[in-house]
Amino acid sequence: MPARNRVTPTGEIVAIPLRGAWTGNRGILHRGRDIVRFHGSDLWITCALEFKGRHHEQWRPGHYTFLFFHDEAVALAAGHRPCAECRRSSYNAYRTAWARSLGVDLPSARDMNRQLHGERIVAGTHRRRVHELPWAGLPDGSFVIIDEVPAVVIGDRITDWTHEGYGRARARPRTGLVSVLTPPSTVAALHGGYEAQIDPSVA
Repeated sequence: MPARNRVTPTGEIVAIPLRGAWTGNRGILHRGRDIVRFHGSDLWITCALEFKGRHHEQWRPGHYTFLFFHDEAVALAAGHRPCAECRRSSYNAYRTAWARSLGVDLPSARDMNRQLHGERIVAGTHRRRVHELPWAGLPDGSFVIIDEVPAVVIGDRITDWTHEGYGRARARPRTGLVSVLTPPSTVAALHGGYEAQIDPSVA
């Protein structure tokens, strides 16, 4: 049976067999092998599966909980950002694109953590925030939610994401508003040139 450590684009932590291209964490969430909390801090990161030959035990007491993501677009939609240690070049590219698109100075990790946390969760709850944004100009790698189904935007198409991976593709609307899962600051980073890794099955 798969462990409950896979993350969906909505940020839920579920037990599904879908393989992850990335790992990451949002603090200590487990007791034994059970997930008992949604997050432990405002530090939500996406990490490489391998880094300098390090090996860490899953479900270790008092240690952060390893989470897994189908691809980076899913991780970004869930509200995570690149890790500054194991993914330094991606971290630098992300914060540079963030600053360029938002017209601000290069943000610190703490600044990004705080801003992303306010964009992904309704204050005082564990409820996920969505943001009404125009279809026009949504960058590739953004996740929207339509009829309660998350879908990734790529070019003139949107492709549904399921617990089995990417599924139905359809034409992308060009006008009107849509509920966007990817936090606005990350959407800005995608606008600014940050390229999210997307599983090739989306094609």
